[in-house]
Amino acid sequence: MSEHVEWSEPEVAAAPVAAVLTPADAADAARLVAFGLHAKLQPARDQEYGELLRRYREDPAFARLADAVAAGLGLVVLEVSPRAGMAVTAAEDSVFAVRMGDYARRTSADSVDRFLHGLAHLAVAAMAFPRPEDLADDGYIGRVSVNGVDAFVRQACRRLEERAEEQGENTDPASDAPGLESAWRIWARRSSTGATKDARRLAGSTTGIIGKAVGFLTDSGFLQRTGDDNGGTYRTTARYQLQVRDMAGSAAMAELLELGIVPVTDGSATLLPAEDTDDLELVADAGLPFHS
Repeated sequence: MSEHVEWSEPEVAAAPVAAVLTPADAADAARLVAFGLHAKLQPARDQEYGELLRRYREDPAFARLADAVAAGLGLVVLEVSPRAGMAVTAAEDSVFAVRMGDYARRTSADSVDRFLHGLAHLAVAAMAFPRPEDLADDGYIGRVSVNGVDAFVRQACRRLEERAEEQGENTDPASDAPGLESAWRIWARRSSTGATKDARRLAGSTTGIIGKAVGFLTDSGFLQRTGDDNGGTYRTTARYQLQVRDMAGSAAMAELLELGIVPVTDGSATLLPAEDTDDLELVADAGLPFHS
């Protein structure tokens, strides 16, 4: 007698149900991006911000939604972490992009000043993170001072002048010509503090231009003021490290660093001697953190 065996189709595992995102989730994602645009806000000091960051890290669907919201606003997400919050930077076509011309016109309509403001931002970034390992180390804190940055640029000017003389090049280029070679004499000609009897820092002086640059970076959450010595001393934030890391491949920053004028990291005006390096091409108006 044969035994009857019933056959049945094997059970098919149920497909995972994708999380359904609601308008409330979209509002939370937009809220997180809005927190990211408040550069000075620290997640540790805002409970809602901290909770949204935690949700971003733990909920992939929500993270994708927040990334999409940022992308729609023309923002690039650099990092989402407790140390930096939701760190974003503006793409060139974003309404949030700050352009060098707009920034410089707040102080002066002079095209030469526009170039010098870009150089000041470039010098602050190079002095804050003079080595690749400084940018790679999340725990690294750069320190700069207004007078230290001015001394840094002026030594770079001397190095560029020496290089131009050695190569027999024109040492008085047109002010609107691109490159550091055209910038050194413009910066060197400008007074450090101005012509007032009490040596007050004028807006058009080089320390005045640097002061405006570090003031803007402080207001943007990239630097924190730590004292009044040397024209004002500052320390970098995690957001600034991410910003400079994102822009570190620019030819402008590479040329400035390749001059070999590497400053000490306490923000003072003490600099190392320059060394001979190969020439690099510089893009005009390549000041950080602006779009040209």
